[in-house]
Parts: sequence; C-alpha cells; structure tokens
Amino acid sequence: MHHYFPGLFFGGFFLTFLVMFIALHILLFIIPMFMILKKMGYSGWWVLLNYVPFGTIIGLWILATANWPVEGRSAT
Repeated sequence: MHHYFPGLFFGGFFLTFLVMFIALHILLFIIPMFMILKKMGYSGWWVLLNYVPFGTIIGLWILATANWPVEGRSAT
C-alpha cells in the first residue's frame, strides 16, 4: 500500500468499475439498438445520437415521423 498516495488503490477500483460499466452498456444497450435500427432499414450509426444531449428525444421524433425505409420494400 502506498502511504504517499492513498487514493491510488481506489483509482484502480474506479478504472475496473468503469471498464465493466462500459462493457455492460455496450452489451445491453448499444448492440440491441444497432440491430433494431438495421432491421428498420436505418444505419446503425444512429445509435451515436444517444450520446448527444437531447439526442435520444430528437432521434425518437425523427423515427416517429419519418417514412421507414422498410415500408418501401415489397413484402414477399
């Protein structure tokens, strides 16, 4: 244990927690949203709109009022 840097132990804990949080976020939110957008006919890169302030609300309004590219395809 470092007597001169007592916060060093907690810094490692924080880094571990941050990496686990990011991994869970990607698995539980980013990948499913990407797959849903692809099925709707939109680019999966729309997921990045969630990281812009109020981006989720703007994205929902755009998706709710737009004609979906999937609707233009013929059902076979």
